[in-house]
Amino acid sequence: EGASCPLTMTFAVVPSLRLQPGLAAEWLPRVLANEYDPRFVPASQKRGVLFGMALTERQGGSDVQTNTTRAVPLGKSGAGEEYEINGHKWFCSAPMCDAFLTLAQTEKGLSCFLLPRFLPEGSRNGFHLERLKDKMGNRSNASSEVEFRNALARMVGDEGRGVPTIIEMVRHTRLDCAFGSAATMRRALAEASHHAAHRRAFGKRLLEQPLMRNVLADLCLETEAATALALRLARGFDESPQDEGQRLFTRLATAVGKYWITRRCIAVVAEALECLGGNGYVEESPLPRLYRDAPLNSIWEGSGNVQCLEMLRAVSKDAGTLEMTLQEIRGARGGNLHFDNFADRLERELADSDHLEERARRLAELLALALQGSLLVRHAPPEVSDAFCASRLAGDAGLVFGTLPADTDFDRIIERSRPQL
Repeated sequence: EGASCPLTMTFAVVPSLRLQPGLAAEWLPRVLANEYDPRFVPASQKRGVLFGMALTERQGGSDVQTNTTRAVPLGKSGAGEEYEINGHKWFCSAPMCDAFLTLAQTEKGLSCFLLPRFLPEGSRNGFHLERLKDKMGNRSNASSEVEFRNALARMVGDEGRGVPTIIEMVRHTRLDCAFGSAATMRRALAEASHHAAHRRAFGKRLLEQPLMRNVLADLCLETEAATALALRLARGFDESPQDEGQRLFTRLATAVGKYWITRRCIAVVAEALECLGGNGYVEESPLPRLYRDAPLNSIWEGSGNVQCLEMLRAVSKDAGTLEMTLQEIRGARGGNLHFDNFADRLERELADSDHLEERARRLAELLALALQGSLLVRHAPPEVSDAFCASRLAGDAGLVFGTLPADTDFDRIIERSRPQL
C-alpha cells in the first residue's frame, strides 16, 4: 500500500496533463520514467518524479464545489498560466511527492492546477504540512493536511473546468482501487487456503472438512469474479482511445466496479482471517494488516454513495453508457439459465425511472453482479460460473460466506485458486 498509492496517482495524472501540452512536455518525460528518484530536490534535477493529489477540504469533503482555496493570476489568466494559491486541503495523499494536482477557486469557478514542491529557481514552494493523519490502516502510505501559503501553481485545462479536467485522473485511480481490492482479496484467499491445506484439526486437514470447503469455495468465487471484472475494466481503459464503445462502457462500469469490488473486499478479508482462527487475529499474521487496509479503497476516490451517484450521472449525461454496458452483459445470454433470468430482472429494474437516487445502491449491485456473471459464464470453467450464478444471481445461498449449495463442486473451485507451492 505504501507504494501503490503514489504509483497510481503518478500514472493516472497522464491524461489530465495531456490536456495542457506545455506542462505535458515539461513533466511527462519524468512521470513516465522507469526509475524512482527519492531525492528531495527540484523536479528538473530528478530522473523520475511522483505526483500526488490534494482535492478535498474540511468543510466539503467530496463536495469540492464548496472549496474555499483561492487562486489569483500572477499575470495573464487561463490555461497554462501561473497563479498564486492560498488555502488548505484536509486530505493530501502521498505528501512526499514532487508535484500535485489540486483544485482552487478563480473568478470563473473551480479550476485545476499543477502545484510543484519546488519553485523554478530551486527554493521550496508554499506547500506546508499541517500534520500527518493517524489512520486506522494504510499506515505505510502518508496522508496529510496541508496549507498553501502564496504557493505557485500553473493552471491545467480551462479556467472554471477543474472537475472535468481532473476527472480523468480520478477515473484511473478508481480503476486501481478496484484492482487493489481484487488483489487484497486474492492475498487473503491465498493465506486462508494455504493454511487450510496444511492445518489439521479433528483428524483431517481443514481443507478436507466439508464446511470449510464450502467457505473457501465461496471466497474463491468472490475473488475470481472481482478479478475478472477488474481486468475487463482495464481492457476497456486500454481500448477506449480507439473505441468509443469502450469509452462509454468504462464511463459507467468503472463506478459500478469500484463500488462493488471494494465493498466485497472487506467481507472477504474478514472471512479469510477467521479461517485461520486465533492465528489470523495476531499481528504475526498478515491478515490483521489486510483487515485494517481493506475499507480504504471503498473510501478513496469517492465512497460508495459517490460512486452510485456517479453511475446515475453517467447514464443521464453520457449517451450510450448504459447500452454499451448492457451489450457487455448480454454477451453471455444463453450460457446459464440463472444468468438469463437475472439479466431480465436487471433490465426491468433499469426501466423503472422512479426514485433512482434511493435505489442507486441496489442498481449498482445488480449491474456489478450481472457484469461478473457475464464474464464468468463466458470465460470461467462451468463449475465456477454455475456456482456463481446459482449463489449470487439465483439466490441459492445465504448472507454469509460458506452457504453455497451442497452439490457445488467445491474441490475444483478451490484447487483452481489455491496457491501451488
